[in-house]
Amino acid sequence: METLPIPLAGEKDTFEPQQQRGRSPKESLNSTTQTRQQPQEPEVLELRMSPAAASQTPETPQGAGRRAAVLEDAVESHGSAGEKPEPLGASDLWACPDGSFVKRIITRGHGLDKPKLGSRCRVLALGFPLGSGLPEGWTELTMGLGSWREGTWGELTEKCLESMCQGEEAELQLPGHSGPPVRLTLASFTQGQDSWELEASEKEALARQERARGTELFRAGNPEGAARCYGRALRLLLTLPPPGSPERTALHANLAACQLLLGQPHLAAQSCDRALEREPGHLKALYRRGVAQAALGNVEKATADLKKVLAVDPKNRAAQEELGKVIFQGKKQDAGLAQGLRKMFG
Repeated sequence: METLPIPLAGEKDTFEPQQQRGRSPKESLNSTTQTRQQPQEPEVLELRMSPAAASQTPETPQGAGRRAAVLEDAVESHGSAGEKPEPLGASDLWACPDGSFVKRIITRGHGLDKPKLGSRCRVLALGFPLGSGLPEGWTELTMGLGSWREGTWGELTEKCLESMCQGEEAELQLPGHSGPPVRLTLASFTQGQDSWELEASEKEALARQERARGTELFRAGNPEGAARCYGRALRLLLTLPPPGSPERTALHANLAACQLLLGQPHLAAQSCDRALEREPGHLKALYRRGVAQAALGNVEKATADLKKVLAVDPKNRAAQEELGKVIFQGKKQDAGLAQGLRKMFG
């Protein structure tokens, strides 16, 4: 997935507001979408794993004076340039609804607008750990587009930017993160769109890009990044009117494959349920749900799903091998239960 060019630290800021470019938000988003190459999606290979393997999990801030100096040079592209940020106390906290991080506002931004899908954000990022995928210092990030969103820190950064106003400076505090808090300053951003404002064709085009990128990451051995791409594609398609996009079935099945590799059989079973609600005979979803049920110890449910696969495709070696393991697992459970009963009543 290609990324938009990012100005290097120290370069003169050429970031221009949308009004100066003379293009509408939808035209801006469309042009960005059309210029990104669509990779040919390879078919996700059939997952072959044992229940044991399915349960295994396969990811110096600079001084405030420099931040203030560079912030003064940023070109404002959204909101009034005459408004000055208002300092806040340390008690100003905002918790992300999904519990992934807590934002402590250091300097309040101005205006009510926040970045949306397609917004190009001029951001000062400080204190991100090595390997986070985000550059230190000034950078330009496009909401909803770019490989910078694929890692854990990129996903958190995008969520944080969605909650920020222009000129806002904030610290991100993550549960279990032992390092110092990272800091984000949103200097400026162009106008974007909420997902519900997009046309159905635009949503489907973006979802196809996310799915193709997810498949690339899966085949490259990155199920976590692939799961994020599949999840974003599903969120775009869920807003389409009934009956919705037929791609949702394959996306749920592919997401289940990622969740199995990440040691999340319960979530994988749920993803397969959603795929099978739309297409009851989807063989990959049946097989992956069988693997997930076996990992959860639900031998009867796993056996039923795997037998359905073999009834349609008797030569499916993955299903044959998995069913053999499930039958052996069931015999061990029965033997253990019999031994327990003998001890109890003997």
